[in-house]
Order: sequence, then C-alpha cells, then structure tokens
Amino acid sequence: MRAVTRKQAVYLHQQIADRLKECGLEIHPEKTRIVYCKDANRKGDDENIQFDFLGFSFRPRKAMNKFGRVFLNFSPAPSALALKSMRQTIRRWRIQLKSSWSLSDLARRFGPVIRGWMSYYCRFRQSAFQVISFHLDRALARWAMRKYKRMRGHVVRAGKWIRELSQRQPGLFPHWRLASTYLAGPMGAQ
Repeated sequence: MRAVTRKQAVYLHQQIADRLKECGLEIHPEKTRIVYCKDANRKGDDENIQFDFLGFSFRPRKAMNKFGRVFLNFSPAPSALALKSMRQTIRRWRIQLKSSWSLSDLARRFGPVIRGWMSYYCRFRQSAFQVISFHLDRALARWAMRKYKRMRGHVVRAGKWIRELSQRQPGLFPHWRLASTYLAGPMGAQ
C-alpha cells in the first residue's frame, strides 16, 4: 500500500493489522514495516528506506532521465540474496569438470536457466546482472583451461578467448547478448 504521509502509513498499517487479527492472523513485526521511498522528489530521511521482495531489492538508486541528467530514483534490482543464490547455483553446476562436453552442450544444458534468470531479473535493471555474467564467464574460462591444453594454467588467455568467442557468437549463451558485460575489464585474477 502507498501512503503520502507518515501518519497515513501508520494508520494503514494499523488497519491492516486489525483486519488480519479478525481473520485469526497477525503481522510479522520484523518482516512488515513502513518504508520511506526516498527519491528525487522525496528528500526526507527515515531509518527504513529499502526492502526486499520476491528476489528484488527496492531502494534509492541513481538513474538517468531521457535528457541524460542523473537523479535519485526508488527502483528495484536483484537482491544480494538472489545474486548469491545464482552464484551458488553456477558453482553447483561444476562447469569446469565438464571438459568432455562441447561449448554448445554447455549452452544447451545451462542456457534455459540463464535465460530464465535474465527474463526475470533483467526486466528493471540489466546492469545489476553483470555480476552474474562475469561469474558465468569465469566458470567458462575455468572450463576452457581444463578442456584445452594451450590454456591450461593461463587464466587471462582463457578469459580473453571467452570474451572473443562471446563477440563472435553472441547467441550461444543468453548472457552474451548483454554487450556491455564484456567491455567492463579483464577476467584475470579478480
């Protein structure tokens, strides 16, 4: 629910609590709180200016308007917990141990999951998915280091090979279509 003033927000919170109590339910005191949606128009301060919901973290972020001016916006992006969960899933895939697989086998097996993440989490803020793109590319570089003898022990060479491949075949992995991902820097020891 959205309220204009703090007084309205407290009133709504109490009304919802009363209605739930009539149904035999109660509001969780730690999970349900009033959040101040700070942005360019609402410049006040409050102790709660962010919240997580359905894998997204809603908080004040810098954004750019159509004229190229930077302003403060209250918007969603993947939450830290969601990003951590995606990185753990990638680690569980153990891509580096699948050296008997071809790159197209890896893309066919893991592409649908990556595409699902992107269709859900890239809806509002594509740049926040870059962390996952880098993590995937590092996993693919480790795979290349085990698969190809000329890359064994050469992290930078394997990373460069993955970057070049992503530019030649951007349709192979879904995250390779985000062109800005590969312009951010080297894949070496990070």
